Amino acid sequence: MHLVIDGYGAPFEKLNDTDLVYRFLNEYPDAIGMTKIVPPQVYTYQGKTPEDWGVSGFVIIAESHISVHTFPDRQYVNIDIFSCKDFDATSSLEVVKRTFGLPQVKVWTLERGIEYSTPREGYNGMVHERVSIGVPSRADADTAN
Repeated sequence: MHLVIDGYGAPFEKLNDTDLVYRFLNEYPDAIGMTKIVPPQVYTYQGKTPEDWGVSGFVIIAESHISVHTFPDRQYVNIDIFSCKDFDATSSLEVVKRTFGLPQVKVWTLERGIEYSTPREGYNGMVHERVSIGVPSRADADTAN
């Protein structure tokens, strides 16, 4: 699953905080059962225009990667959580919103590598997608009758 988050309205102080970005990237993989391969890398960068500067960081995990790109002057952040191992996108989003103080987000989830899923993984992914869009499961439909 690839969870893509665009966050809007974040406080400048949080988006300018390299320590906050580092702590998030260092602690969050463990919180969702992922395995860090290397410590996070976090950098402050200067953009071509003054408002394009920010903090970028990433951590490589055995399951793929997590990245953060902040734009403090724009009160905007991009966060990607990409894993070949299933994780709870809803709780991940709540952690991200709380960590970075995000009052508004746009979110996309992409299923990747579906062709290589075991039948059980495929079924679990399908159930997760149906629940996330409000389609009742078979068990829910059976109990409604």
